[in-house]
Amino acid sequence: MTHSSELTVALGQISPVWLDREKTVEKILAAISEAADKGAQLIAFGEALLPGYPFWLERTGGAVFNSSMQKQIHAHYLQQAVDIEAGHLEPVCQLARQQQISVILGIAERPADRGSHSLYCSLVYIDTNGVIQNVHRKLMPTYEERLTWSPGDGHGLRTHPLGPFTLGALNCWENWMPLPRAALYAQGENLHVAIWPGGDHNTENITRFIAQEGRSYVLSASSLMKVEDFPIDTPYLEEITSGGGPLLANGGSCIAAPDGSWVIEPQVGTEGVYVATIDHNRVLEERQNFDPAGHYSRPDVTQLSVNRQRQCTVLFKDSEGND
Repeated sequence: MTHSSELTVALGQISPVWLDREKTVEKILAAISEAADKGAQLIAFGEALLPGYPFWLERTGGAVFNSSMQKQIHAHYLQQAVDIEAGHLEPVCQLARQQQISVILGIAERPADRGSHSLYCSLVYIDTNGVIQNVHRKLMPTYEERLTWSPGDGHGLRTHPLGPFTLGALNCWENWMPLPRAALYAQGENLHVAIWPGGDHNTENITRFIAQEGRSYVLSASSLMKVEDFPIDTPYLEEITSGGGPLLANGGSCIAAPDGSWVIEPQVGTEGVYVATIDHNRVLEERQNFDPAGHYSRPDVTQLSVNRQRQCTVLFKDSEGND
């Protein structure tokens, strides 16, 4: 990474091959390669892109208790979810290292540290060395998402240096939560990535708002979801896809500058890798009149306490020397 004040960033607005982890990874790798060829040093993808967002919940009566349909779809989701410890992200890490590009990727995580049978909406940050530096589990799944995703914890509320910038990121509606945003601002965040399942109704207003509040660049990375991206062997495919149009998620990926102006306006309805070069000096200019964690804060009046411990249900204390 050079000492330039500029950084080239990319939005990977693609559809998953829904609930097919291996084929979706192939699409992710192609988008990373395209971004790297365009000179990008960071690419961000949408929420739960790998292996896909749980679109079935609101379309198939997801809250029906003890439903055999819901059990079968959930089991299929678990089978295609991401187990980081099993190496499911290794191809992405290898390509990030080869191309010297950082990656932010939304996954449905099936973590071993919580028993491997529950799902978390997680945001993974992979650096240019191909190392997973952070896994942030969504603090509160939104509305019907709580029927399949579990609440996360504060372990991933962290920032990372990236060229001249300090990078932070949040999942979907937790971008509306003032205190997690404040936790990132306090760590020097000036490049914020918000990842979404897809929809300009989500990204059009909040992207510019967070940019103005944080006096930071904000990347909103969304997925697309087209009916044809559901594999024909998807359980209950007709029930999931009936009653709607050809798009379940229309994208809306965009980038706002620290004054809230558009760098890239919301991109609707089309897959693509959208690239822009951003300048850290614009952050410094906008912090002249407002800095949310610095000169325009009052820690003597209001302070935030953040618990970043990874939560688990059991702590084992084994005797030394025992088999």
